[in-house]
Amino acid sequence: MAKCIMVQGTMSGAGKSLLVTGLCRAFLRRGLRVAPFKSQNMALNSYITKDGLEIGRAQAAQAEAAGVEPDVRMNPILLKPSSDTGSQLIVNGEVRGDYRAADYFKLKKTLIPDILAAYQSLAAENDVIVIEGAGSPAEINLREGDIVNMGLAELVDAPVLLAGDIDRGGVFAQLYGTVALLAPEEKARLIGTVINKFRGDVSLLQPGLTQLEALTGVPVLGVVPWLDVDIDDEDSLSQRLTRREGGRPVDIAVIRLPRISNFTDFSPLEEHPALGVRYVGAAKELGRPDLVILPGTKSTMADLAWMRQNGLEAAVRKLAASGVPVLGVCGGYQMLGQTLDDPDGVEGGGSMAGMGLLPCATVFAGSKTRTRVTAAVEDGPFAGAKLDGYEIHMGRTRRLTDDAAPFALLADGREEGTMSGQVFGTYLHGLFDTGELTAALASWLLGRKGLDPAAVGKPIDRNTYRQQQYDRLAEALELHLDLTAIWRAMEERCHG
Repeated sequence: MAKCIMVQGTMSGAGKSLLVTGLCRAFLRRGLRVAPFKSQNMALNSYITKDGLEIGRAQAAQAEAAGVEPDVRMNPILLKPSSDTGSQLIVNGEVRGDYRAADYFKLKKTLIPDILAAYQSLAAENDVIVIEGAGSPAEINLREGDIVNMGLAELVDAPVLLAGDIDRGGVFAQLYGTVALLAPEEKARLIGTVINKFRGDVSLLQPGLTQLEALTGVPVLGVVPWLDVDIDDEDSLSQRLTRREGGRPVDIAVIRLPRISNFTDFSPLEEHPALGVRYVGAAKELGRPDLVILPGTKSTMADLAWMRQNGLEAAVRKLAASGVPVLGVCGGYQMLGQTLDDPDGVEGGGSMAGMGLLPCATVFAGSKTRTRVTAAVEDGPFAGAKLDGYEIHMGRTRRLTDDAAPFALLADGREEGTMSGQVFGTYLHGLFDTGELTAALASWLLGRKGLDPAAVGKPIDRNTYRQQQYDRLAEALELHLDLTAIWRAMEERCHG
């Protein structure tokens, strides 16, 4: 049976996902078989495994860092928020239904067998399991029936690292307050605290570290600096969503929808030396970019209504009419069509007009499409680009005229997506991951501006780049965390 370590945080965004990713890589570098695990994830960034099952995108990145194929067992429970009070529940990669928060709270204890089965199966195949908590273990209103923080730690007998985010301020209060709110048996599981995202001179922290250890009785096992590493982000708290990229030849504006999903689709664009990617939440911020992207969303109709109300739809339509290219991905593709119909109430029911930029129509259905695909662009400015992606959507979209062409052809010969003029729509997430579409897009956009693509520089191979980032992250944790103390605590508690 595998040894384990669990990373919890004082709040969402404390850096748990990054620490877990780095620890997965650090243990791999020591020759160990490693797997990540998060019992319950709440995120709109998701991933489809090779067997067509849905997990959180963060666990897919952690698996990659661990050198293993993403597996549904790494994230048995996934919640995809569909409103302020409800989420789609995905168990073992498949949709179980939509639940209000109060109903899910009553239900979640029944999911413990699924969680334990997934964990124990992974533990039997690996040397180390690196477990990620969610939010904070000190949410005392949610302590009863917890399945993701201390409740899970108890179920699998895991030692716990507690991380706090110093960048947002108040880290000593965060850590002390969290420890103070833990029950004695929960506090006994803490092997150390970690101060994350530090900028400055560590020596200036020392008096605070000493006092924190005295107040909590828990050692500080590391001060991790602010790390300039490019790792796929977990959710809407991502800092990349507030990025205002400048200084690059090509300006790409991604609409920051309220329920944006899978914005990690555009990470490869951000890595290209010619492409500046920024996220836009208001019409006044849009300007005149070289490309507008409508990303995926958990609620297409609601987010289109939001764009309609705040003037973004009109602004995008005006840009498209003036010749600015527009790309829609998944929900963004659905928005670009003529009509959106929801006869089964998947998104609340009813019908609405789309943006009218593509000759296609979408009908929502209760069954979810979940599949990995390979495809190739056969026509248009990106002809020849090969794609390796996945589909996650509830609707079906059909072209209304023969004037428009498919965006790509799937490996089995089926047509995928729609393109008409300089407007493109596709259901494929991960469409830029191979690098071929990224290169074709950059070359086309640069050419439209009269710039020579060869003069800009060639981006590093995507896989090489990602592996470098994981190694950089692991090296930083090896330098700034007391991994010896962490491993010793793992051996003491986990006798596998």
